[in-house]
Parts: sequence; C-alpha cells; structure tokens
Amino acid sequence: MKIRLLAGLLALGLAAVGCGGAKVDTSPSSSAAPAASGSSAATGTVKIAINPWVGYEASANVVAYLLKNELHYNVEMPEIKEQLAWEGFETGDVDVIIENWGHPDLKKKFIEEKKVAVEAGSTGNKGIIGWYVPKWMADKYPDITDYKNLNKYASLFKTSESSGKGQLLDGDPSYVTNDEALVKNLKLNYKVVTGGSEAALLKSATQAQEQQKALLFYFWTPHWLFDKVDLVRVNLPAWTEGCDADPKKVACDYPEMDLDKIVSKKFADTGGKAYELVKNFSWTNEDQNAVANDMTNNGLTGEQAAKKWIEANTAKWQAWIPK
Repeated sequence: MKIRLLAGLLALGLAAVGCGGAKVDTSPSSSAAPAASGSSAATGTVKIAINPWVGYEASANVVAYLLKNELHYNVEMPEIKEQLAWEGFETGDVDVIIENWGHPDLKKKFIEEKKVAVEAGSTGNKGIIGWYVPKWMADKYPDITDYKNLNKYASLFKTSESSGKGQLLDGDPSYVTNDEALVKNLKLNYKVVTGGSEAALLKSATQAQEQQKALLFYFWTPHWLFDKVDLVRVNLPAWTEGCDADPKKVACDYPEMDLDKIVSKKFADTGGKAYELVKNFSWTNEDQNAVANDMTNNGLTGEQAAKKWIEANTAKWQAWIPK
C-alpha cells in the first residue's frame, strides 16, 4: 500500500499494525481435517500472514473463512510486516502472502535465489499508488494537481514536522515508497513525513475534507476511502517501463500493478486443496472494498465481514473451491 510497493488500505480507529479498527480473526477453526503431509498444512493448519492494511485483511479473512468452513483447515493469521512475512517462507512461519504489491527484489531473493517461495497467481485486484489532495483543494487551486506547480503551494502544506517545507504525508514506515526520491529528483520543496499507520492517513484525509485542511498524501487503490472522501490524484511524470529501476533515481509516477499471491514452495508442493483454494482466489477491487468497509466502518470482525460477503456471492467463491 509501495513498490508495496507500495505501495494499500480505519473508522479511524485502526490499529497501527492491523489497519483500521479492522478486527482480524486469528482463532483456529475447531474442526481441522488432516491435509497432505510435508507442509504446515500437514497438521491441518494454514498460516496466512497479515500485512498492515485493511484491504489485505479483507482478502485474508475471506480466504481464511473458506479454508475453515468449506475445507475444514485450521488457519493462523499472524500480524507481520511485509519484509518479515517473506522471511517467514524460509522459517516455516508463513505459508501465504495473500496480497503482494510488486517487490521484485524480494521475488528475486526468495523465489529465484533461495527457492523457498513461488507465485500463486493474481488476486484480481489492480493496485495503484499515488499522491492525493482533497477535492476542495483541486477546486480552489485547479493547477495544484500538476506536480510542476506543487512548489508554488508548498506553504499551504507546512506543518510542525515538515521543517519549513511542505509536508508529504506517508503511512506505515514498513510501506516501500519512492517518495523520498521523487521529492529530491523532482526538486520539490517538500519533506516526507511518516504518519505511522494506515489509520493516520485515513484520519488526516477525513479531517482534510471535513475541516478544509490542506493535505498532500500518499495513498492507494483499492480502498474504501474513495467512497467516503473526495480525493484528486496529483499528476507526476508518467510511468514508463524501467523508470523506477534505480530507487535513488526515480522521477516518475507509480505503475498500475496486478496484485498477486505468494506462497511457500513447501505449501505449493504439499498443501493440497488449501493451496488450490489460495491459487484459485480472485476477486475485484469492489469486492475487497466492500469487505474492508464492513471491517472498518460497520463494526464487523474480519470473520463476520467475510461471512457476509460469502453469503452474498456464492457463485464467485464456489469457483475457487477445489473439485
């Protein structure tokens, strides 16, 4: 949420690592069936890492609900930041990363070199990271959405933390972003300030709209926030293939990404129907946003939100269940 990239997703009470007041169900199912031998699924348990944004949690909870209630596995859902989750493939602490935002460096290390992980196909979600301002600012200052004009408005974004410059607000420090390089290479009179969590970004965006406060911040889709707050994206230099290859020289926008799933090699080889379900899982940005919104704003736990979506979308998820 990154080249989570960066890169994701809260009724503004999100936990710093759990995103958004969203309540993650980490309890195992009481009815575990044995699975294929040789992986953590051999004891009927699947370990899905939980990364700190609510869209990820939404996907994880839907898959977990089906694993428990349709295939009768136990599911563990440890809260782990992105980098550490990949390391879990090697230690055996993680079977599944359900939503991966790019990470070519980690793919090279853990898939190509260490050979402890494999790709498991697209989630169906299209991920886009960018810089945003509240719509009222774009209406009042129409040229503010062109990065070339940001310096003209830098004083509007000054805060006590931005050292006399304009503030560009980022989220969880574990999110991989290009923002420091972009500010430097585009010669912008701004300082990147880390808000600390997805919750901080959501709170700032909501206040910016309600209180007419200036805000320039890093954010991403898919996310339910765009249904609640009117935001306008700032146009950075267009992304082209290879423009972000050197992290220190990045001077282009973030690309649209086809988000994918990563699993441990052992789980792929011996996870049986659990692995097949994870591989088959694919839904839309709208599907994810509906579950994430229920978790964040409608008082549902992850399990309750997943159950609600599953009951309303039988045809979609039945296609994921192994025959």
